[in-house]
Amino acid sequence: MTVKKVTFKSFGVDLLGNLYLPENFDESKRYKAIVGASPFPQVKEQVLATYGPEMAKRGFVFLGFDYLGMGDSPSLPGEFKQSRYMFRLLENTWDAVSYLGTLPYVEEILGLGICQGGSIISSAAVTDHRIKKIATVSGMMAADAFQWTDKNIVNQMIATANASTQKIYETGEPDFTAPFGLNDEQSKEEYVALSPFPEAGDSYDYYGRDGVKGPKTVANFTNLHIGDQAMQSLFSLCEHYADKIVQPTLVIYGTNASTAICSTAFIDKLTNDPTVLGLPEFGHVDFYYKPEAVKVSADAVAEFFNQ
Repeated sequence: MTVKKVTFKSFGVDLLGNLYLPENFDESKRYKAIVGASPFPQVKEQVLATYGPEMAKRGFVFLGFDYLGMGDSPSLPGEFKQSRYMFRLLENTWDAVSYLGTLPYVEEILGLGICQGGSIISSAAVTDHRIKKIATVSGMMAADAFQWTDKNIVNQMIATANASTQKIYETGEPDFTAPFGLNDEQSKEEYVALSPFPEAGDSYDYYGRDGVKGPKTVANFTNLHIGDQAMQSLFSLCEHYADKIVQPTLVIYGTNASTAICSTAFIDKLTNDPTVLGLPEFGHVDFYYKPEAVKVSADAVAEFFNQ
């Protein structure tokens, strides 16, 4: 496997990515290419750096990249890093598809989204039929939290985000916050004691200060984000437009994960006869990095994309 550093234009700036190429890659041949969509709040060195090599080993070209304002990709002039806005993520994804379409060795473009990436790739595919098939893993396609959590909590999130938006506008300075209550300094014990999320320990094991892909391990990653995030992340097309998706769709999720409803609510609205792989033995975060879960999902994605 070879990893090639690449850039492509989106919103007039260069987004940075890694292009994973199969063993014995030959530019004169034609390959199926996958555009990867990452979980919130990740950068390309995290889940995409897990699935990139796995899909390359299975014969695919795989593009993992940093969205606008994330990781190694710049923010727009006058804006701030760590601003992950849903509609910009879709346009970044469309531009990633356009970039793959310029490569002479790409014969077909496919989409793979993990966690929030499931929402991104599903939403992007509604009107981008250059993406021929899509697959989601631990997908948060019901990104509208009103569907799966207490409305009072959501409205509190919105109120906090509204205040942050006003502060940013008035001061011209970023207002950083920890969207899930996890910062870059907490111990696991501190975070789990404070967190209301049932899988807080699993999340910490991945994202926390001492996690396998936390800020000490991934230099361009932080758990902090611009405080207006809730005004952006609650928007998603895919759960409302699921019946408009025409591409063959694979949905992989842990049936006992607290986020399972974000896959099942999406599945229920699909009209394209989706392929569904529900696995009770794996939790949401297991599919990010645990070898046994990644192997199952990568094998299933490869088989589906090769059909």
